Amino acid sequence: MSEERDKATRLQKPPGTPVLSRRQLVRAAAIGVAGAVPLAVSGCAGATSTSKRGGMITIGTKEFTEEWVLGELYAQALEARGYQVQVKNNIGSTEIIDRALKAGRIDVYPEYTGVVLQVLAKRSKLPKTAHETYRQAKAFEERRGMTMLQPTPFQNKDAVAVTKDYAEKHHLKTVADLRKLGTIYFGEYPDNIESSTGYSGLVKTYHLPNVKVKSLNIGLQYKALEKGAIQAADVFTTDPQLARSNLVLLTEPKNLFGFQNVAPVVRKDVYHRHPAEVWHTLNAIDALLTVKAARAMNRAVAVNRLSPSQVAKKFLQVNQLL
Repeated sequence: MSEERDKATRLQKPPGTPVLSRRQLVRAAAIGVAGAVPLAVSGCAGATSTSKRGGMITIGTKEFTEEWVLGELYAQALEARGYQVQVKNNIGSTEIIDRALKAGRIDVYPEYTGVVLQVLAKRSKLPKTAHETYRQAKAFEERRGMTMLQPTPFQNKDAVAVTKDYAEKHHLKTVADLRKLGTIYFGEYPDNIESSTGYSGLVKTYHLPNVKVKSLNIGLQYKALEKGAIQAADVFTTDPQLARSNLVLLTEPKNLFGFQNVAPVVRKDVYHRHPAEVWHTLNAIDALLTVKAARAMNRAVAVNRLSPSQVAKKFLQVNQLL
């Protein structure tokens, strides 16, 4: 089944995507992924359950690379243990994929703990620790007939990036330091311009009337920063571009962006229908996902042009989960 998903993902890639030889594939995956992850969790490698109790497990993902990789990690590990798995990629935004979960069109999907509170629970004030964010997000989901598995070590949260040269020239260390500059332009993706945790929230929280917005699709802010078309930008902390760039992230002392560890959301009926091994397997994978590992896998897909299926397989093999 992973081969079918691999083919479907390749069809979504832009024109001009190079076809890698087997040698290039192994080398790129080994450098980009294997070198970035710790050893496997003991007791999980080599599990070979053939139980089909509970039927098909349907995993959903949102519309970006990191989610596709997570979906493949979960699916391939479960398939290796004898479970029937279906992956539905590109379902949509948080609100859309949440509706799909509640309607039973999917059983589980990877979600960000802060997003649960910000988008679904409509919280205007976020907890001050990652642990408390997870606790409150899980409690919210429990009240709706869902539950959350264990969170990942890594977070993928918004952050404000500037070039290293610009930061040194203007002595920038925190987001609040932007206030001492003249008019500057901030790159923001369209959906986040009016958000309380995007451009509008940033300007209001840190009193930055001098910061004007420039709408840029996700990914385009990096070239704009390099060219000086903008002076600061909204980025994601696991963006592969951050692994090799002349950028620095400004600290965000007021915690506007919250904490965004990944924790799969599962309907309770699905959770109880399947053996505990299913959820132990997903927890074992998530326990290995550091920021370094997430960036490396995102880079392998976005830059090296490997498919999420290929990248996930390499990660699981290196960590003895296949």
